[in-house]
Amino acid sequence: MSAKKDSAKDLEIQKRMEQLADEINKHNQAYYVDNNPTISDELYDSLFQELVRLEQQYPQFKTLFSPTERVGAAARTEAVKVKHKIPLLSIHTETDYTAQGAYDFDGRVRRELELTPQDPPVEYDCELKFDGLAVNIRYEKGILVQATTRGDGYEGEDVTANVRTIKTLPLKVENFPDIFEVRGEVILHKSEFKRINEEQKAEGQKLFANPRNAAAGCLRQLDPSVTARRNLSFYAYGYGEVSETVANKHSELLDYLKSKGFPVADTRVLAYGPEELQNFHVRVEKIRDDLPFDIDGVVYKVNSFALQRSLGFVSREPRWACAHKYPPQEVQTVVQDITIQVGRTGKLTPVARLKPVFVGGTTISNASLHNEEFLQNMGVKIGDTVVVRRAGDVIPEIVRVIKELRPDNARDFVMPEFCPVCGSHAYKEEGEKDRKCTGGLFCQAQCVQSILHFVSRKAMGIDGIGEKLAEQLVEKGWVKNISDIYRLTKEQFVSLERMGEKSADNLLASIEKSKRT
Repeated sequence: MSAKKDSAKDLEIQKRMEQLADEINKHNQAYYVDNNPTISDELYDSLFQELVRLEQQYPQFKTLFSPTERVGAAARTEAVKVKHKIPLLSIHTETDYTAQGAYDFDGRVRRELELTPQDPPVEYDCELKFDGLAVNIRYEKGILVQATTRGDGYEGEDVTANVRTIKTLPLKVENFPDIFEVRGEVILHKSEFKRINEEQKAEGQKLFANPRNAAAGCLRQLDPSVTARRNLSFYAYGYGEVSETVANKHSELLDYLKSKGFPVADTRVLAYGPEELQNFHVRVEKIRDDLPFDIDGVVYKVNSFALQRSLGFVSREPRWACAHKYPPQEVQTVVQDITIQVGRTGKLTPVARLKPVFVGGTTISNASLHNEEFLQNMGVKIGDTVVVRRAGDVIPEIVRVIKELRPDNARDFVMPEFCPVCGSHAYKEEGEKDRKCTGGLFCQAQCVQSILHFVSRKAMGIDGIGEKLAEQLVEKGWVKNISDIYRLTKEQFVSLERMGEKSADNLLASIEKSKRT
């Protein structure tokens, strides 16, 4: 009799936990996706805490779609590679920023489909080109079971625990096909990017260059609890492997995904022919700065899936889609100073310190002047007004000097003959453009950069040593050459700023693991 009572109680608790998970997930959808909260924050918190309490008491009944997954699972020790069932390939980028780009794409599609001028215009779905990271999210029987980055298009990195923390993404979908892979972009909204950089600055950490870099760093975190605090967003734009067809057109697919609770960008239209494609390109450019997230262009897709199959792929890109980008944004600012940055190989790079200016969603305060020859050809002086842009909408660069605005007190900059960090002779070999410090690892700047190169993912893959920590290790004289990294102790790490025992243990474990790389 007692066993029956226990069984009945367990069933009751399990049903209550599933009910709470479903209810909280619906409230998350209403709050984060629909912007239409249906209960108070206090009531939401009480439901959430009840679920947390029950999961702690009865972990065997916790589900894969539990909203508590959004606070982050246990930290991983390493990244895991996953092969895509269907390749997640990139889209051809139209380099002609003008109206001709739309006409060129439509012309290629019509030729491939062997259409004549008498045939009706092709129907296209037009969307935004998000500036984020492409991911493939696999649902089985409506439950989110795996998420993978694009990687090389054929194999990506498992980021399931991190993707589960994205509040705008459903963990469970009702009446969904048995297998359905949703593809889309993980991005960081501009407001969230600003908040994160303010936190980084307050903690003395390195600032993220732009929202895309910040999103990439968050998504590939080994500790999902860090990702959970960063408020990433997701927007669906396609599908991978599916067990059944849900639409015959791309626009219908997006409507279907939206009806199932997936965020889909509202700025999209159906267009017929190149003129309407270009109209969309122009319209989006006008509202680009007002969007809550960064974009670097628009995307045109042949709407019919049957026509997409007919067009197929070329190289590693679909013939039925293209990205039509915008020219880099350019603004004026003032060169307040020119300083020297010493790289890993000793290269001395002049850097323009600019009056901070907002360009394409990012505040720019520095721009590389590359080398002595570039500096002379550009003719830039300290005090000059210059035009800057983000090359490819990413790297800040000086385009030209506005000499008419040059002040009387503008100063020339002369490349130093001695390294500004260690004082060693800086030489330039005949025929070379770069001047280099001869100090080697005696030069603290070279030593720091060598450490960062050595511990990077593409080298030894030691997690936990960033620029700030590397600088401290060199300043204290603990690392004078690379092998010194393997002589560091827990006591040394714990004595450093913002380094607790757990962080020290994790770092030492990562150093130990690198011995097998």
